[in-house]
Amino acid sequence: MDGSPMKLSLRAYVLSVVLPAAVASCGVMNSQAQTATEIGGQKIVTIMRTATSKTKPEFTSVTVLPGRGMELLQITANFPGKGNVDVLASPSVEEAKKMLDEQDTPNGDLAYRLGSVFLFPYPNRIRGTLSSDGKTLTTSWQGKTITLPANNIGKEAGAERHAMHGLILKSKTDDVKQKTIPGGKEISGTIHAGDFGGHWFSKSDLVITISLTADAVDATVVAKNVGKDPEPVSIGWHPYFNFPSGDRTQARLQIPADMVAKVDNYDNVFPTGELVPVSGQYDLRKGMPLYKNFYDDNWSKLNWKDGVAEVNILDEAAKYGVRIQGLSPEIKTIQAYAPPAKNFVAVEHQFNFADPFGKEWNGMDTGMVTLKPGASTKWHVRLKLFVP
Repeated sequence: MDGSPMKLSLRAYVLSVVLPAAVASCGVMNSQAQTATEIGGQKIVTIMRTATSKTKPEFTSVTVLPGRGMELLQITANFPGKGNVDVLASPSVEEAKKMLDEQDTPNGDLAYRLGSVFLFPYPNRIRGTLSSDGKTLTTSWQGKTITLPANNIGKEAGAERHAMHGLILKSKTDDVKQKTIPGGKEISGTIHAGDFGGHWFSKSDLVITISLTADAVDATVVAKNVGKDPEPVSIGWHPYFNFPSGDRTQARLQIPADMVAKVDNYDNVFPTGELVPVSGQYDLRKGMPLYKNFYDDNWSKLNWKDGVAEVNILDEAAKYGVRIQGLSPEIKTIQAYAPPAKNFVAVEHQFNFADPFGKEWNGMDTGMVTLKPGASTKWHVRLKLFVP
């Protein structure tokens, strides 16, 4: 866990050791007074509202970690007859603090193992030429070479180290502000990312805003190139959505996409460059129970309706549903991760395909947005609630 090559992948370690203990304590933050006040060296911020409807579900709180890139640690909602429900599969504040402040890697990789972390300038995987010490890799864009942390590896023999989930996992947030908005509250903050210590093509500022109302939780990230050179960027997040019933097999997932990317295997999860029409367990356009299916896949050719790319999660045993609405046209793909033994599904609206600089794509547009100096791009996703 010191950043050197590992025989056991970070994913395997967390899924087998850290995450089970963390998720086992899921909900503790709602039933007991939290004692931790800071994570990542900055104050934890919770914005709350009181549910008023006796017939409709309503969002009631969001808990944000400015010391870890404005990560959403938890979202709660009130369902009539059920009380407060954890929308995200995440541990208590105390357990999260232990994971992130005491057990984490130098790169901050445990941040994408709980709640929902924001990902920039690249969600998903990037391959490249590995350094002799196995800690970094090099890749290129438009003839320019960069060095990235090689912070992830599969657990099988022959697995390849690669870069994973961006460079803001440990970022501090400046100008953290709260304000009242119509029907609710909002928190925002700015990450002055620079060029990530020389790891990226130009310098970036990010403004992250999270709003809470009865009907919706909105998350937006505005990225601006404040440097002197063009840069390719992508934005995404990594939310683990909870199944309140605890019965993952019957929970239904609906993804409005016509194509899915082939991968080499479910250990590396590297794209082959081939996109194929959805079929069988990968055709989720009308929704399908998860059963015992494993997913770590990327869907594309999204079916937008009225400017929305909407994923639905239905936990019918709990009479509980969440809609995840992609609202930015730059969102080209949706990654979903759902291991059969776990009580969650991660649904990740993102701009890009995995390994966006890879030769396997043969020059295809892989969704990275090129920002010229002074230019900005925006990622916007909204959560809604419903009773199936």
